Amino acid sequence: MEPLLSLIIPIYNEAPHLESWFDALLKQKFPCRTEFIVVDDASTDGSNEIIARIAAKEKRIKSFIQPVNQGKGAALQRGIAESTGDIVIIQDADFEYSIKDVERVVQPIIDDRADVVFGSRFKSSQTVHRTFHYAINRFLTFASNVASGLYLTDMETCYKAFRGDIIRNVTIASPRFGFEPEITAKIAALRVRVQEVPIDYFPRTYLEGKKIRWTDGVAALWHIARFNLDSASLRKALKAVPDKYKPNGRQWL
Repeated sequence: MEPLLSLIIPIYNEAPHLESWFDALLKQKFPCRTEFIVVDDASTDGSNEIIARIAAKEKRIKSFIQPVNQGKGAALQRGIAESTGDIVIIQDADFEYSIKDVERVVQPIIDDRADVVFGSRFKSSQTVHRTFHYAINRFLTFASNVASGLYLTDMETCYKAFRGDIIRNVTIASPRFGFEPEITAKIAALRVRVQEVPIDYFPRTYLEGKKIRWTDGVAALWHIARFNLDSASLRKALKAVPDKYKPNGRQWL
């Protein structure tokens, strides 16, 4: 049987474009069977009503509502826990990332050439980035690379794909945008095959709904140090990951 792909879709106040985005998602052809795990983070703009209306007509959508707004990381934790796919990918509900790139990101896992794949906005990309966000992303990626030993060009990318038995067994602590450096640190600690593939990117402005702020960049530095340097916490967070992904050595005893 072909693998099942779970797209984890966190949503918070995306109502203005949500119907057109779901229309594009449901028309997209994927390389294998799919399920869409939608987690509404207590939106206040009617996003959940739109999701409920669409989900009622589409059996691939499983939707959940957070009781209170907790942040993207918390929504991802819920979505990952609810997923059943052999492969899991993070998918934002906006048009910054091209849904067409999902196949490119997950194909190395389908082909058994990788266990984790990052979709890089900076790897052979022709996108013109906004200067401030570009500089912050590059700096945070550099800091993460130094701390984790995992060389990436885009640690903060949304498009991260994992084997399901890896991501569902990693304990995630960050409720907001700390998910990116946290999961990168924990993946770097495992014995897994990691690849990067180039993806398209169409950055939106704050007026168009972009939610990340400069304070999240400062927090990311703390998360990079916290999750890479605390070996005891790493071992605890990765305890349930199948043994085949754990490196040999006394640190895992």
